[in-house]
Amino acid sequence: MFTAAVSRFAPSPTGRLHLGHAWSAVLAHDLAAARGGRFLLRIEDIDGTRSRPEHVAAILADLAWLGLDHEAPVFQSARLPLYAAALDDLRARALLYPCFCTRADIAAASASAPHGAEAVYPGTCRGLPECDLSRPHCWRLDVGAALTSLDVLRWHDATAGWVAAGPTAQGDVILARKDAPASYHLAVTVDDAAQGVTDVVRGRDLFRATDIHRLLQALLGLPTPRYHHHPLLTGPDGERLAKRHGAPALAAMRESGVDGRALASTLRAGLLPTGFMVANA
Repeated sequence: MFTAAVSRFAPSPTGRLHLGHAWSAVLAHDLAAARGGRFLLRIEDIDGTRSRPEHVAAILADLAWLGLDHEAPVFQSARLPLYAAALDDLRARALLYPCFCTRADIAAASASAPHGAEAVYPGTCRGLPECDLSRPHCWRLDVGAALTSLDVLRWHDATAGWVAAGPTAQGDVILARKDAPASYHLAVTVDDAAQGVTDVVRGRDLFRATDIHRLLQALLGLPTPRYHHHPLLTGPDGERLAKRHGAPALAAMRESGVDGRALASTLRAGLLPTGFMVANA
């Protein structure tokens, strides 16, 4: 017995999609199809300095080429009032604070962290007595304060099972950036709830980010979807596929005559084109 699932594919139009995106989209599409549900497309375009209309067009062409039917796309840039309302709610409860630190400031403050450890914001601006909000700033979540009134938080992953959320390990994360009205953490959490997403399919690299999303769901009274974190793909060089690393684009495969529907069927079978592999972690 199962209930109809609502899944989504939510790319950012900041570059061309690659094979890793195709794998994630196929998995999300097929999960919804197998459960008689809906497959949504959300364009995460609130990064105004990097989002491009030509990348949106390429995303639509790539999904059609793969044979993945989806509902009409929703654009995050049209949903800014939802993020503002969530920020106002948290700010009114004294759970946000402005942060004026630059990346260089944070790197310097984190210089004593163990070698190889991910830098965590040290809370430099937390509790500043007076703030000049005319200066460039972001808004951070006071994670410690947010957790004081909450019970133990858990979320479920299809592979890992029940996971105890540990948001403090990531420090006071940014919810509104200096250059954008919302961060990934806030926007994705608000949007998944607003769109009725029941199952989130995404890469393993976002596994720990779910701890923050679970915290935001508890704070904002939002439902918690089921999560399906899949392994990432690597290219022939052993590097994980990423736009910034120049991963081969689906658009190039389309233009060279590759059969997109056949490629999607290959991915469904757990097979990868020659040279591509599943990352170990």
